[in-house]
Amino acid sequence: MSNVENILANPVRETVVPAPRPKITAEGAGVRFGSVTAVEDFTTTIREREFVSIIGPSGCGKSTMLYAIAGFLKTTSGVLKVDGQPIVKPGPDRGIVFQEFVLFPWRTVLRNITLGPEIAGLPRAEAEERARKWIRLTGLGGFEDAYPATLSGGMKQRVAIARALTCEPDILLLDEPFGALDVQTKNYVMKDLQDLWIAASKTILMVTHSVQEATLMADRVLILGARPSRIVADVKIDLPHPRDPADPRLGQYRQEVTRILSAEVDRSMKTERSR
Repeated sequence: MSNVENILANPVRETVVPAPRPKITAEGAGVRFGSVTAVEDFTTTIREREFVSIIGPSGCGKSTMLYAIAGFLKTTSGVLKVDGQPIVKPGPDRGIVFQEFVLFPWRTVLRNITLGPEIAGLPRAEAEERARKWIRLTGLGGFEDAYPATLSGGMKQRVAIARALTCEPDILLLDEPFGALDVQTKNYVMKDLQDLWIAASKTILMVTHSVQEATLMADRVLILGARPSRIVADVKIDLPHPRDPADPRLGQYRQEVTRILSAEVDRSMKTERSR
C-alpha cells in the first residue's frame, strides 16, 4: 500500500478539546438593601479558567455582587450558581482576597497561610505542605517565619493570595486587590498574579476601579452601569497572556472600556445630582 493509500485508509483523527464548562452562572441576580436596589438583572456566565473583571461607577454594586458570589450576601432576586448549584453560603470552592491584607499579626507567614486548612480540620503536616506549595509559587520562599509587620505591602498581598489558594478553591475572588499598593509594587504583583493564574488554571473574578488593571489582566471585562446597576457591556479582550501594557492593541481596548465606563459615570453623577 502506498503512503497516499495508507493515509486515506487511516485518516488522522483530530483531537476535539471540549469547551470550558460554565463555572459561575448569574441569571437575573439582584441585591436590595431595604428600599435601595444595589444591583438588578445581573446575568452572565463565567467559564472555568476564565479571568473576568468587573468595573463600573463608584457605588454601583461591584463588590456587592462579588460578596454574593462568595456567599456572604444573599441575592433578593434571580439566581447565582457555581457548577450548576445555587449559592447559599460560603464554601471552600471559592477563595476571596480583599483590598486590605487582613493578616493576623501574631502569626508568621506560614501560619497565616495554613489558617484555612487548619480551620477545615486538615492535619498540620498536610496544611503545611499545601502552604509551602503556594509560598513557592507566590515568591515568598525564605519568609515562612517572618511576621506581617516585617513585610512590604506587596508581600502582604501575596500572603493573602497564597492563603486563599491554600484551601485549593476552584474560584478566586479578588476585591480591589491592588488598591492598597503603590504603583510600582502594584505592577509587580499584577504580573505575579497573571503568571500564577496561568500556572494554576483557576477561575478568577476580580473587582477593580482601574481600566488598566481590567484590560491588562482579564479575558473579559463586565461593565456595570449606574445604580441600580446591571451589566451594560461585556468586552472580550482578545489578546494572549501575558500582555504588554504598551501594546497598541491593548490601548484600543482601554479606550473602548473607558468610553463606555465614562458614559455610565456621567449618568451616575447626573442621577445623584437630581436626587
